Amino acid sequence: MSSLRHRSIDVGAIRMHMAEQGVGPAVIMCHGFPGLWYSWRNQLPVLAANGFRAIALDMRGYGRTDRPADPGEYDRKSTVADLVGLLDALAIDDAVFVGHDFGAVLAWDLPQWAPGRVKALIQLSVPRTRTSPRRPSTVFAEIATRHFFHLHYFQKKGPADEELGGNSALFLTKIFWALSGGYRYRDVFQHPSEGRGYLDVLPDPPALPWPWMSEEDLDYYAREFARTGFTGGLNWYRAADHVWFEQRRQPELPITVPTTFITGERDPVQKLSGPDPFQAMRDTVPGLDQIHIIPEVGHFVQMEAADQVNDIMLTFLDKFG
Repeated sequence: MSSLRHRSIDVGAIRMHMAEQGVGPAVIMCHGFPGLWYSWRNQLPVLAANGFRAIALDMRGYGRTDRPADPGEYDRKSTVADLVGLLDALAIDDAVFVGHDFGAVLAWDLPQWAPGRVKALIQLSVPRTRTSPRRPSTVFAEIATRHFFHLHYFQKKGPADEELGGNSALFLTKIFWALSGGYRYRDVFQHPSEGRGYLDVLPDPPALPWPWMSEEDLDYYAREFARTGFTGGLNWYRAADHVWFEQRRQPELPITVPTTFITGERDPVQKLSGPDPFQAMRDTVPGLDQIHIIPEVGHFVQMEAADQVNDIMLTFLDKFG
């Protein structure tokens, strides 16, 4: 099997770092917060061993990829251009895109924003939803009047950057645990917003190692974020209004490319999205093949349940990839 390779590529406005393994049809993996290419460490060798060119990205703002300071440069036009520029630089006509967290939110827009470049979608944790009629920052601020809400806390440049960057290892350990299948994230919302930072409201995690994360794994994340800080990652959230205005200017089109969706039974994204968090996705994604819910698993499904996710991905890719 081919070895893991790292390189940085000019994709247009920025240079993007990628880790790749294998040869064959391209499968491009887009992480979320607080992720890195390393979030796909369990998928890269398996995809490569099964005849695919597996590519895991450090997304704009993260890791060894460029980190623009202006949140406006994390709008949808820019983030789609990164991925189209990557395809062009690698001479790839189309690819299967895999998204997790905000990487999934971006990937949901790709078939419409980059027509003809998406062969299929494998989406993790965040289902497709309809564009809200209300400005995101307004909604975040209203929720924060009732309890701590991280999306509101992230909006102002400075406090979150300093708090999270001041102790990256502690924050990462807390957030990975809090969003996992081992913790009920809704407990975070028992805290008021006033005078609270994210470290104040996140639970104290058990000591590493966990079944799905070793001390070495956490050290890799902590070293990278200690070097870069969190501002680039937080800018994805600060761009929420920019993206909303872009999406409002054009009608949402149905997604017809083959799509599969994978989530953990205990993922708080689903738990906080009402009695049927998947209805909008069923209505707007006629290409949807299956919804896979993995028991006792939380938000970081590709790490917490790597074997199950890999099996689902390979079965789907055998049909559509």
